[in-house]
Amino acid sequence: MGELHYGDIPKFHVAVDCMIFTLINGRLHILLIKRDFEPEKGKWSLIGGFVKENESVDNAAKRVLKELTGIDNAFIRQTGAFGEVNRDPGARVISVAYFALLNIEEINIRKENSNVEWVDMEALPELGFDHPEMIRITLQEMRKKILTEALAFNLLPELFTLTQLQNLVESVLGRKLDKRNFRKRVTDLPGIARTDMIDKQSSKRGARLYCYLKN
Repeated sequence: MGELHYGDIPKFHVAVDCMIFTLINGRLHILLIKRDFEPEKGKWSLIGGFVKENESVDNAAKRVLKELTGIDNAFIRQTGAFGEVNRDPGARVISVAYFALLNIEEINIRKENSNVEWVDMEALPELGFDHPEMIRITLQEMRKKILTEALAFNLLPELFTLTQLQNLVESVLGRKLDKRNFRKRVTDLPGIARTDMIDKQSSKRGARLYCYLKN
């Protein structure tokens, strides 16, 4: 291998930012942290930190998430990289963004971290850096994949009705869906299986129960 000419190449900081979403009382929430240091001290921001020298960006995201919130072993997906020149007033920083849609009942936030809080997506505070843009792009991505990548089924019981599924999807999308079209689309998905069981608690007539066939 020939001599590498990296000496004159500028060096940048690489960061990770995690967007953790959940549903609380049927409303979409995101986990935010209030910064207690500069830059952007006092503002709310995403759960983020820097990648260490001998660490992959994926492992950095998992480490940062665990250190700041206590959330461990969550399956997080990469949204993409954000690298506008002036996105961070402190230095030249390129950030790789991640997201997950998790069940609130399965999340244990580290109690001693009072700076971390679930925030309703309809009442976001002023955020630092380019985090509003990160959230906007990630929401678009998550909403496109809500059924095709099993995101919705992480928040449902093992057996669920189509009404439960539609209510959940509508909460994530932030809009109502046509019942007939939704049911046709859902029942055509290969991962959803109809069972012989009936849920008689949600209606007098009873509703058919379905399950998701995990790969």
